[in-house]
Parts: sequence; structure tokens; C-alpha cells
Amino acid sequence: MDEHDELEFDDFQEEEEEKETSEAKPANHYVDNKEFYQAMIEWKKEVLDARDSGEPDPPVTDYIGKCFLDIATHLSYRPNFINYPYREEMIGDGIENCLMYCSNFDPDKSKNPFSYFTQIIYFAFLRRIQKEKKQVYIKYKLIDSADIYGNINKELLDNDTVAEDSNNPLADHLSLSKADIEKFTPKKRGRKPKKKKGPLEELGD
Repeated sequence: MDEHDELEFDDFQEEEEEKETSEAKPANHYVDNKEFYQAMIEWKKEVLDARDSGEPDPPVTDYIGKCFLDIATHLSYRPNFINYPYREEMIGDGIENCLMYCSNFDPDKSKNPFSYFTQIIYFAFLRRIQKEKKQVYIKYKLIDSADIYGNINKELLDNDTVAEDSNNPLADHLSLSKADIEKFTPKKRGRKPKKKKGPLEELGD
């Protein structure tokens, strides 16, 4: 993830923490962080006991699983995520990542599991978006390569499917930005210039 993603998450995190500590509606918050933290303490103790006995980690409790679901669902309704057609897949990825890494949460180092798992879900969403966009880019390249006469672009413009001043109707129709196309387009590797031999090397030839 780039620096912009990190800054965007920091902004989101501050906003959520302000909501959580607000006295206006603490009881109505969709995840009670104190209760969530206590549940994680109890579950982590079970994990450590199981490992000491050589047994597999116990599954998370229904309450912890519900917290993962609530956080992922709530996050998916934010403006930067809500319009993606694969929002359900994003939620699924977020929950899966929480289940994969939940044992890494250390109650002795953090008392904020809400923030910890929100971050895991946030970056799971970004990975899903990039994965889906790459598939759309492949689709775009296949169609664009086959459309040698530009008929598809013309049809998209004629049918008002995209803005009439569009520079790339097919890309706009597939919701691919110029930045997306540049990102997924393979970089051409230029040939390295031949290293000039020194006088001693030339004598040795």
C-alpha cells in the first residue's frame, strides 16, 4: 500500500475513535470496544492454554466473530467502498483476514481491538479492490485489442453510455481510470547500454 492509503486510514481511524469516545451515543456504537477487548483477553488465554497442551487454537467465540462481521460491514458502507459491485467479497476477505491473524492481537500491548481489526479489514478491502481492478484491466485490454476499428468506443459514445467528451469510452465504461491503466500496464524494459571497455580490457581481447 502506498503512503496515500496509510494517510487515508489514519484519517478514518481518528474519525472512528472520536465516535467511540463520544459521550453522545456510546451505547449505540455497533461494537463495544471494552466488551470486545475483554472477549479477546479471555479467548487469548484459551489459545495460550491450548498451545501449552499441544492442542490446536480454539475457534473464536460467536461474539468475536460477530464483531468482525459488524466492523467489516460497517466499513464497507463508507463512501470510498460502498459503490463497488464486489462489496460482499470485500467483507468476506476482511473477516477471513481477521480470523487468520486474530491470534496476533496482544491484549498486553493494545486495549483497542476495534482499531486493530479495522485496520486488518481496511487493507483487506484495498487488496480486493486492486485484485478486481486488475481483472477488469485484463478484460479491457482483450476488448480493446479486438476492437481494431474502434466500433465499441463509437457505440458507447453513440448510446450515451459514457460522457460524450470521453477520451477513452471503453475504460470509462469499465470504470478504469487513467491511473489504473498506467498501474497495470507492464513496464517496457529497455536494453542496458553496453559497458565501455577500459584500455586494459581492450588489450586483453
